[in-house]
Amino acid sequence: MPDGYTQIGKFLIAAGLIISATGLIMVFAPKLNLFKLPGDLSFSGKGWKIYFPVVSCIVISIVLTLISWVVKYFSGK
Repeated sequence: MPDGYTQIGKFLIAAGLIISATGLIMVFAPKLNLFKLPGDLSFSGKGWKIYFPVVSCIVISIVLTLISWVVKYFSGK
């Protein structure tokens, strides 16, 4: 097989894994109450509601940073 097909195959596998992980997160996230941490801002009035997950964004940022460090460490780059 030409090298181009190998690269396309790897891309499709990675895309499938990302889509599957996103689907699992969407199914199980409501049960985990991830976005109702203390420090998340919520404002509401008559007929409107604004919700900004400040602390949840910080937690997600820290987790993604740690994951990227681990991947970078084990990939040797």
